[in-house]
Amino acid sequence: MSRQPTPRAAAAYGAEEAFDPTTGPVVRFQNVGMRYGRAPEVLKDVGFTLPVGSFHFLTGPSGAGKSSLLKLIYLANRASRGTVQLFGHDVERVARADLPYLRRRIGVVFQEYRLLDHLPAFDNVALPLRIAGRKPQTYRDDIAELLTWVGLGHKMQAMPATLSGGEKQRLAIARAVVTQPELLLADEPTGNIDPEMSLKILRLFVELNRMGTTVLIATHDQDLVGRAGMPVLHLNEGRLSRKATRRAPEPAAPDYGPELGPEYEPEPDEPELGYDLGDEEGEA
Repeated sequence: MSRQPTPRAAAAYGAEEAFDPTTGPVVRFQNVGMRYGRAPEVLKDVGFTLPVGSFHFLTGPSGAGKSSLLKLIYLANRASRGTVQLFGHDVERVARADLPYLRRRIGVVFQEYRLLDHLPAFDNVALPLRIAGRKPQTYRDDIAELLTWVGLGHKMQAMPATLSGGEKQRLAIARAVVTQPELLLADEPTGNIDPEMSLKILRLFVELNRMGTTVLIATHDQDLVGRAGMPVLHLNEGRLSRKATRRAPEPAAPDYGPELGPEYEPEPDEPELGYDLGDEEGEA
């Protein structure tokens, strides 16, 4: 039997109270600190906002706290101090049992994939839609098109254990974006992917962003950051700063193709994504 949301949960999930983008950002951190147990803080006085429809990169050296910050946003952990607001709600005031209704509005690309080993690639991607109550006939063709887009069209029935690291990463990306989430978080999404596919994945993120999805990507790939030309949040020793956006110069042998930016349009020979990605454009 499906669990019926409490009034508070229904509001958090949007069933009774739609999030009004004119009243505040999707994410707001104010003086946030986080520690694990009694260890020193891994995040220190972090403050930032992610406006509706924005696209940011999160950079910083290993151990700077990037994954910890993402975990606070997708509600895997709670802050030790300060205020974290998500879709206009102070997460400390949302009951633990009601947090899933907020999480369903977020797509996450995990660094460690988190695929279900007993399900083939197709069913791993379909799982969020099944949980949302969608019927297979309403999404079968869309998932096939999405898997083809990320280069896995020939491995729809492959089990995760038979996939390479890069293939698992692309499968995790497809699962994260299939619901067209309001907020997309990605932790090193191109870490195991070749440069050509990295750019194609970035194009997918840009397309979702143009539809209205707010995007935050944690990465070490400075070349990819430079080509995107999006705002950068930088973490170092747990403290957050903003870095100037710089575009990388064109390479002598352009493996990445054209730069992405405000004037980017998909190339004519690229397949159009299904599930209405090309029918409506959200306001950024």
